[in-house]
Amino acid sequence: MATTEKSILNRLYFVAGCMFIFALAVTIKLVDIQLFKGEKYRKLAITSTEKMVTIPATRGNLYAGDGSLLATSVIKYDIRWDAVSPTEEHFGETIIGLSEGLSELLGKPKAYYEARLRKARATKNRYLFIARDLSYGDFIKIKSLPLFNKGQFRGGIIVEQHTEREHPLDKMAERTVGYERKDDSGYFTRVGLEGAYGHYLRGKEGRRLKQKIAKGEWKPLGVGNIVEPRDGYDVISTIDVNIQDIAHNALLTSLEKFKADHGCVVVMETKTGEIKAISNLGRTSEGKYYERLNYAVGESHEPGSTFKLMAMVAALEDKAIDTSMVIDTEKGRVKFYDRTVYDSKWGGYGKVSAARAFELSSNTAFAKMINEPYKKDPKRFVKRLFNMGLNEKLGLEIKGEGEPTFPYPGDKNWYGTTLPWMAFGYGIELTPLQTLTFYNAIANDGEMIKPRFIKEVKEWDVTVEKFEKEVINPRIASQSTINAVKKMMENTVRRGTAKNIYSKEFSMAGKTGTCQTEYWIEPNRYIASFAGYFPADNPKYSCIVVIHKPEKSLGYYGNIVAAPVFKRIAQKIYSDTPVIDEVLIPDANSPLIEKDYQNYYTQENKTHKTIPNVKGMSGMDAVALLENLGLKVRFRGSGKVKNQSIDAGTALKKGVTISLELS
Repeated sequence: MATTEKSILNRLYFVAGCMFIFALAVTIKLVDIQLFKGEKYRKLAITSTEKMVTIPATRGNLYAGDGSLLATSVIKYDIRWDAVSPTEEHFGETIIGLSEGLSELLGKPKAYYEARLRKARATKNRYLFIARDLSYGDFIKIKSLPLFNKGQFRGGIIVEQHTEREHPLDKMAERTVGYERKDDSGYFTRVGLEGAYGHYLRGKEGRRLKQKIAKGEWKPLGVGNIVEPRDGYDVISTIDVNIQDIAHNALLTSLEKFKADHGCVVVMETKTGEIKAISNLGRTSEGKYYERLNYAVGESHEPGSTFKLMAMVAALEDKAIDTSMVIDTEKGRVKFYDRTVYDSKWGGYGKVSAARAFELSSNTAFAKMINEPYKKDPKRFVKRLFNMGLNEKLGLEIKGEGEPTFPYPGDKNWYGTTLPWMAFGYGIELTPLQTLTFYNAIANDGEMIKPRFIKEVKEWDVTVEKFEKEVINPRIASQSTINAVKKMMENTVRRGTAKNIYSKEFSMAGKTGTCQTEYWIEPNRYIASFAGYFPADNPKYSCIVVIHKPEKSLGYYGNIVAAPVFKRIAQKIYSDTPVIDEVLIPDANSPLIEKDYQNYYTQENKTHKTIPNVKGMSGMDAVALLENLGLKVRFRGSGKVKNQSIDAGTALKKGVTISLELS
């Protein structure tokens, strides 16, 4: 018996000891959690039931200069369906009507939607895809369909919304408008105006604390736990939608006609540097054209003969030549070391002045004209180009500006033939916009202005920041040089390589360009270009057209491929915005006018029985007076009445003809 009691006691002691050890372990764990790991578990508890949700800011609008929308944010809706939520009764009553409504809105047969909905119900699919990227109007229509109109919990409709950026102009200026995208790591990809001015447009995200409730739903927690988002500012660009449309279609017409690979057009306002239009079109494998890359800003290439303007300005400024200097084009073939410079005209142009060489775009003349005075000191020529800022980027806000490239004497890529080839635009690289900026400076009497894409930033109707013109170089050359090359560019259109686009109705000035490209890959690949401004006598716009790799059999010279695009743009802008001449109205209180009026008034108010004396009166007043007296009046000349055929004092007879001689 004693043994049995002892055994029982031992068991009790063992159980009690285990319970004590367990209680001690629990106590130690509680102390550890409370004192050492409490914060960790409290945070874990909170994060499982609460979370801070980001509230996206509404991105600002991007406008054209006239207020037209270039880019705006639009809410889109995705629709899914929880097949478990509706009751069997509701599902059975509405399945036919829902299928018919979806068919009518989304386009597929009613049977297709009915089969999908029944299958989802059978498999208890709680996230069936219905539609994506719906507009607000279509979202409201779907939401009102049978079953869906009962809401999420009774009808099973799941609505997810997101914001998309839309371009009302569609593909026109798409690359210039651009985009800004943020990846999962937070890195922004920035393109065009959207990317360049994204810091204004994107606004600032807000935050809101939410708490998890039944059925996995989250509700806002407390008013004090909200940081409201700040919507983005609106950006007003310099783009003119009308000019953009003109430029886009003129470029597209030429690209399609000559089956070119790609091309670009830029139109700039001369005085301000505002970019009014910029179009960049590349060809797909199917032969269609779209805004593939921003060639105008990012593509550096050999400019060819459009660079002859820069070479001419440099030589005139250094007084290395003058416009009347005569150069022998030597039958259009001139050899420098082991290479030969060719003119496009077989047999050359004979002996021509420097100015005429520019108008005719003679390569041989320019090669000799630059090589002879600079060959002993080529740095002098290159430094002059650099002093005009041609080797510097424009510093555009739009990302991806191409790098200007110039060889420099002493570099490993400088040869004996480098200088003469530079004279007509080979061996160097500039972007179309960099070339245009120089041409615009000539049109602007030497003031080089940075191209500008935006006018101002606004919050509603309040201006946040305004952008004014930025001068890169107040004077790139002397006024005498500017005047000289202006005349040459005007004559290029009147009687030079671009005479095919000359018009009596409106004046233009510019320079054609044709150069071979990728000749190390395949011969007969060319870049055709034209740069200039209009009107020639009072430039308002400058413009450049560059077209890459037109089909040679259809045409490849700058005057054939690119210059007509320039003319179409200029002509359309002229017709849409005709020049208005102001007529100064003489002062109504002028003593001379007052005297003429008094003479007329005195004669008019007399009771005439005889022919009045109208000598000294203005012809207009004399005619009015005499005709009011019943006389027929003939007159010759203009001004005041010098003589009258019937003497004053002669008896008045109505219907008699009187002749007046005006001074």
